[in-house]
Amino acid sequence: MKKSLFFILLDLLAIAAITSLGPAEKVLGANVRVVYLHGAWVWTALFGFAAAGALGLLGLILRRVSLQCWSRASGRTGLLFWITYLPISMWAMQTNWNGLFLSEPRFRVAVVFAIGGLLLQIGVAIINDPAWAAVANVLFAGILFWVLRSTQDVMHPASPILGSDSWRIQVYFAGLLGLTLLLAVQTARLFYQSELQPTNKLDRLKVGKLES
Repeated sequence: MKKSLFFILLDLLAIAAITSLGPAEKVLGANVRVVYLHGAWVWTALFGFAAAGALGLLGLILRRVSLQCWSRASGRTGLLFWITYLPISMWAMQTNWNGLFLSEPRFRVAVVFAIGGLLLQIGVAIINDPAWAAVANVLFAGILFWVLRSTQDVMHPASPILGSDSWRIQVYFAGLLGLTLLLAVQTARLFYQSELQPTNKLDRLKVGKLES
């Protein structure tokens, strides 16, 4: 556990350092570095939700408790990145738009799914059944991606990094995204390890199935 926390802290420091050294952009200048971090963070959250949905579906089909537990760990990781992406998004608004445009459609969707996702994860934690967590993650991921696909872009550009003409910016962003994805994997692994620490007889039975 301590070793995992050490590597998570190390990764966070690396992300902070890389973000501070990001290439400036001709319109936004150095403020674009917040946009880089915002983009990498939200993409990592989406990867977490996608992984939770895919692992959950696979775990239900194959009836593998271990996959269902990985789904729960990935769902919690995706939600953690999604919730923490909100203040980063507000920071990006303030530095680049000189104000907080909280009525922007994508931001409103982000807030709604942050609240909904938190309530959902609290619910599956109370139920404490990996299968129900897997079902919840499949439904949540499906609804989230469907809503995002149909959400209108107003001030939020569809894909500013991928649409950039600068290969330096794209290579830099790929490296930053790699670091945030690595952080997500480490976080999911930490959540998964918590599944292997039973607190009562029923939990020990579930872990026995998980490890077999």
